[in-house]
Amino acid sequence: MKITTKGRYALSLMLDLVTYSGGDPVKLRDIAARQGISDKYLEQIVAMLHKAGLIRSVRGAQGGYLLVREPHQYTVGEILRLAEGNNMAPVPCLEYDENQCNKQEGCVSVILYKKINDAINSVIDTVTLADMYSWQKELTVSESKANGS
Repeated sequence: MKITTKGRYALSLMLDLVTYSGGDPVKLRDIAARQGISDKYLEQIVAMLHKAGLIRSVRGAQGGYLLVREPHQYTVGEILRLAEGNNMAPVPCLEYDENQCNKQEGCVSVILYKKINDAINSVIDTVTLADMYSWQKELTVSESKANGS
């Protein structure tokens, strides 16, 4: 499984909303500037997240975007599957509920691939936006200490 730019940017956008919202809508252009992502590309990602009901928009001069739920209620897996497609399998033969590979009977590698797939899903389905925000704060504190602040 390789996470595409779309998946990475969707996570970045959602984490930015957690970090900078404080209950107020966050403007798309502010997210784009902080994350170094083009407005146009973010508009596509916002549309996808909005359509799926993960974020909501607020119109007007003070408008922008907000999370619909609390950060601990969003898993990384939910966001990545939306951006990347439903399946996060590391190999094509595991993309469907039933293995479609005609070599599966004698393939010992599929055992390894299933273990990798299970590990990926275990991580992305248990890590939340709240976890990522916490990691971000820890990283910021560590960087501040390293820089003597």
